[in-house]
Order: sequence, then structure tokens, then C-alpha cells
Amino acid sequence: MSDTTTASPSPVVLEAWFDLQCPDCFRALDDVRALREKYGDRLDVQLRHFPLAKHKHAYAAAQAAEEAFEQGKGWPYTEALLARTDDLADRGEPVLLEIAGELGLDAEEFDTALIDGRHLLTVDADEAEGKAIKVTGTPTYVVDGERLDGGQSQEGLRERIEEIVDRLLKS
Repeated sequence: MSDTTTASPSPVVLEAWFDLQCPDCFRALDDVRALREKYGDRLDVQLRHFPLAKHKHAYAAAQAAEEAFEQGKGWPYTEALLARTDDLADRGEPVLLEIAGELGLDAEEFDTALIDGRHLLTVDADEAEGKAIKVTGTPTYVVDGERLDGGQSQEGLRERIEEIVDRLLKS
């Protein structure tokens, strides 16, 4: 007996290279939301970490986001955290635990994860890969092997991403 159902095509992958203490990345969330709304499950937006040295708490924030993904609320956590970049800059790591608690995540496990460093390898690997592909600022996107740098300006980025995604979905 053969299966006559056809598998849905794989979604297009959009890597979003973010620093989670970066105000520009917060502004970029509007584009990410619009892209998700337009393409639904045909676009897989993947958070990639590129903590910038100028942001003191970005590295810990990236680890916390990984814990949020482990607990099933990665993007809601990422969005809530980016909405509080000033608070994170002023108050530091306690903000990471507060947001976890506000979202109903296990804040104690977040604290443990930040201490034991269980997500260090993921963040380090993202940062190394970002450097290898010449990410220099955030936000930066990669879709179909093309790097689109929003570190200086985000103007026109969403339109360019849409052009690439539309082309890939038609092929």
C-alpha cells in the first residue's frame, strides 16, 4: 500500500543574528513579526546569538534565551527581553530571571543554567559562526546563504528578505 499524501515543502530558514541587549534588535522584531504573519509555517525564523562586546549583559542574555527555548518559550522570552534592553543595561542579570518568572518559566532553573553554563557552547558556537560568515553588527539576517546586515540601517531589509523568500517558495 502506498502513501498518496504529499509532504509539505520544508520551510525557508531565516537566521536572525541578534544581540539581546541591542535596541536595534528590538526594533527589528516588527519585521520578524510581519514576516511570520505573511509566511506562517513556510518560514522558520531561527534566533542566532551574536552578543556584542559593548553590551555587558548580552552574553548572559543569550544563555538565558537558550534556557527559555529549552523550556518551550524561546521567542516570547526573546521578545520580552528585547523590550527591556534599557532595564537590562541598568540592572543586569536579575532582569533575566524576572522575565522568566513573568512568563511562567522556571526562574530557579534559569539561575542554575546561568551558573552552570549549560548553554555556553551554543552561544559560543553561534558567535564563532557569526564571525566566520562576517557578521559585524546586529541585527543581521541570513537567508539562502545571503547575509543581510542591519547593523547600520534596517531600511529595506524586510523587503529584501521577502524577495528571497518569495523566490525560494516558488522554486
